[in-house]
Amino acid sequence: MHLPELVRLQTDQQKKRQRLSLMNASKKTRILILGGGFAGLHAAMRLDDTLARFPGVEITLINRDNFFLFTPMLHEVAASDLDLSNIVSPVRQLLKRVHFFAGEVESIDLECKLVRVSHGSDRHYHDLAFDHIVIGVGSITNFFDIPGLAERALTMKSLGDAIHLRNRLIALLEEADTECCADIRGPLLTFVVAGGGFAGVETVAAINDFVRHAVRYYANLREDMLRVVLVHPGAVILPELGDKLGRYAQKKLAKRDVEVRVQTRVAGLTEKGVELSTGELIETAALIWTAGTSPNPVLATLPCEKERGRLKVNDMLQASWPGVWALGDCAIVPDGKTGNSYPPTAQHALREGKVVAHNLIVSVRGGAMKPFSFSTIGQLAAIGQRAGVANIFGINFSGFVAWWLWRTIYLSKLPRFEKKLRVALDWTLDLLFGKDLVQFQTFRAPTISIKEEDMGKRSSTVSAVN
Repeated sequence: MHLPELVRLQTDQQKKRQRLSLMNASKKTRILILGGGFAGLHAAMRLDDTLARFPGVEITLINRDNFFLFTPMLHEVAASDLDLSNIVSPVRQLLKRVHFFAGEVESIDLECKLVRVSHGSDRHYHDLAFDHIVIGVGSITNFFDIPGLAERALTMKSLGDAIHLRNRLIALLEEADTECCADIRGPLLTFVVAGGGFAGVETVAAINDFVRHAVRYYANLREDMLRVVLVHPGAVILPELGDKLGRYAQKKLAKRDVEVRVQTRVAGLTEKGVELSTGELIETAALIWTAGTSPNPVLATLPCEKERGRLKVNDMLQASWPGVWALGDCAIVPDGKTGNSYPPTAQHALREGKVVAHNLIVSVRGGAMKPFSFSTIGQLAAIGQRAGVANIFGINFSGFVAWWLWRTIYLSKLPRFEKKLRVALDWTLDLLFGKDLVQFQTFRAPTISIKEEDMGKRSSTVSAVN
């Protein structure tokens, strides 16, 4: 036997012994839920009220952040329509019996039934054992190896992304307002959003409303100096809603001076600006990328059946490995009615979480599993200035009615009454007052370190000079 193979076998044996010692420490059935998005959190919340009550079961939710982020409202934080804390809910306040572990999933060993998690300021490791594992680690932004994007593009995937975008918008306005930048204001006041799906359209509409409202407070800037561009590779934006609503959204955005470039792709991003597939260069200091995602890389190492990097599951949401369940953006969930797979949307994810919870309960306590089956209720998008587009039960809505539906439906989906009330209050105040132009910087305040005996010398020197 070769030395590398011997080392590998010894390592595997050590892992197995470690797992056995962890399992023997407690005879409880251990369930790990990876990811605290719509799918993972709703699975944990359902289990919190049911299976977690039994003393022989231990359930742990693992998530990088200690909060649940309500992503459909992310663009409203970037545009100063909502306070940043109002679209997040602390996980520990949502769960009573399910344990919570704030950490990053580094690897999953299905054979040894161990998940390695890093956390803490020093990023040290923990190995957590499981009997059942629910994988809902979601997706990450994919730049598709387009030159310059990884180094320079902004994204809209996390709360930090929204705060960073808001800070960048305000910083560019502040810089453009100074006289020293009079000759280079064009790129500073040009904002490009790549991707004409829900995230891209809602982001570009929010940005457009924000900068056109804010520019009035800058003495050296005018609204006609602003340029907002949406780049989309398809023929019509919002393809999920059909041509009619997509073209309506394009028309509305165009009336608000948003340039919509369809059948156009981003070819690169340089210091000068965005290079388009048409050969055009748009000089800008801000490209917001919403045009692509990929499954979490941690899935690549799993010995499960996959499709386009996502885990294939059956209608019970079970993967091809015993004790493994998958849901949300990282899973291919078959739709028995159409023969295709369900779209990775929030309304599907939260219901998948509830079905996984039910099937876990019967797996542990006995009973009949139920398959996942759900028909899309509708899809909505806000397009700025109290207008929106929506398709609810096959009926199209647009304008103010669609915007009102967007806010009403998403408000009802927010966890916790406290957050619903705060968001409703923010929206009400937004009708009466303007948007805040405050940057949420995380810089430390200036400090100094001088010995106490030297303070008198400095004071004496200052007095002598005066």
